[in-house]
Amino acid sequence: MAEENAIDDPMPTAPERLLPGASGLSLSAAAVAEVEPVGEEPSPLRAFWSAFSENRGAVLGLAVVVFITLLALFAPWVAPHSPIEQFRQSVLLPPVWAGGNWTFPFGTDAVGRDVLSRLIYGARISLGIGLSVMVVSVALGIVLGLAAAFLRGIVEVVVMRVMDMVVAIPSLVLAILIVAVLGPSLTNTIVAVTVVYLPRYVRLVRAAAIAELTKEYVIAAQVAGVGRLRLMFVTVLPNCLAPLIVQAALGISDAILEAAALGFLGLGAQPPTPEWGAMLADAREFIRSAPWIVTLPGLAILVTVVAINLMGDGLRDALDPKLRRS
Repeated sequence: MAEENAIDDPMPTAPERLLPGASGLSLSAAAVAEVEPVGEEPSPLRAFWSAFSENRGAVLGLAVVVFITLLALFAPWVAPHSPIEQFRQSVLLPPVWAGGNWTFPFGTDAVGRDVLSRLIYGARISLGIGLSVMVVSVALGIVLGLAAAFLRGIVEVVVMRVMDMVVAIPSLVLAILIVAVLGPSLTNTIVAVTVVYLPRYVRLVRAAAIAELTKEYVIAAQVAGVGRLRLMFVTVLPNCLAPLIVQAALGISDAILEAAALGFLGLGAQPPTPEWGAMLADAREFIRSAPWIVTLPGLAILVTVVAINLMGDGLRDALDPKLRRS
């Protein structure tokens, strides 16, 4: 009988140890209770800003770029005067800190135009040139770069040899040549600078796309029967955007410098357009008698280019995990 009762009893279990001071709470239950919940992963935008804001110079550059952009957008309401209005009774008036008056805080130029108003409107033109060149160059660079990476053969040879020819000519010389053929104007300046900076985007997209083509997700998409255009622009292109965005941000500053150089040579925006490079060209004969006319447009170019470059460095740190600061 005793053996039968032993067989009928359930298998004995190991006694659960109780924690001291905890009535009826087992060790296993306490261990489960002590597990802290895992926090939610930050959104991609918040993670990007967290990495970007680690670079204080990039944040400062972003603030300056935003400020200049707002000035350019609201120029008609911010500028105290029209950029082409001439005040003949106030020719070569010095700025406030050199004995001028608050009617013209930054003084006037050789024909009596307000320098501050021309600088504010010049920001609109210079940023417009930089953004236009960047957008067109990136768009064409993506198309030509992906075509060279996917089609290979004669297409790749022709595209890359043409880009090599463009790179072989000094950028400013090539821009001058194009503007000399097309004629000096703001539109032709954008065309010339776009041609000059197109090869860097074509090469970048081609190299990034070729690197992606060997990865498993691209091979899987090809096996699944994804079309070539969808494979190029939907599957591969998003994974090539990080270096492209950084290069595009830095390319804006290069385009502003190139356009200012053409304007200084008289091949860019034509008078009375308030473009920073043209303002430097108009004022170079007054570098001794009225130095503020030359200094202020030069400072505007310097501050804008440095701010964009600082912002581009922050974008590089944020978008490329290998370059993030420890």
